[in-house]
Amino acid sequence: MPGRFFLTSPMTDLAAALKQDAAQVADEPARRNIAPGQEIVVLTDAGLSRMRWGIIPIGRVNARGRPVMETIVNARSETVFDKSAFTGTGRAVVPLNGWYEWTGEKRRKTPWRITPRSGGFLYFAAITDRWQGPGGIEVDQVATLTCAPSADVIDVHHRMGVILDPEDIDLWLGGPQEQVAPLLRPWPDGRLQVEKAEDVNWDAP
Repeated sequence: MPGRFFLTSPMTDLAAALKQDAAQVADEPARRNIAPGQEIVVLTDAGLSRMRWGIIPIGRVNARGRPVMETIVNARSETVFDKSAFTGTGRAVVPLNGWYEWTGEKRRKTPWRITPRSGGFLYFAAITDRWQGPGGIEVDQVATLTCAPSADVIDVHHRMGVILDPEDIDLWLGGPQEQVAPLLRPWPDGRLQVEKAEDVNWDAP
């Protein structure tokens, strides 16, 4: 499941692909190592903007009424509509050029880069929330959804992000639950390319 990803294409290209205005994210630089806790570019029904990757679940409780304590970076698509912890969340799309996974033992892990075979963008389905902090601070937050892996990525991880076809983005953002549920499935086999990513500087943004 995505723990790091990259978005290196110009925002003008992204805006053109999504038929959106790039004004809110026009100054976004090429980023090769995006990690949880950072601000990322997202698409909502209001357009392109930025949100914090990782939902701080203050005030949210599980089915037993106990507080959810861990920051939610990825949420399981199979239960996202059922868990009380996600009640009232919104929907978003996280655009990217690809993401990273690791295999192997600690200190000997092999990094892998996953990209679309056809090039261009991938679009992760996501949920959103707004954290209200002391002094009236408000932080918009996002968590990506995951599902079972396709055959392309099963050798590097047992989960993958839910990837949306471009023509399904509007449905995901605004459609009723019963219509969007079929979108939360593994990406069809053969559409992703997996290669070693040993050229990445993990200390750089």
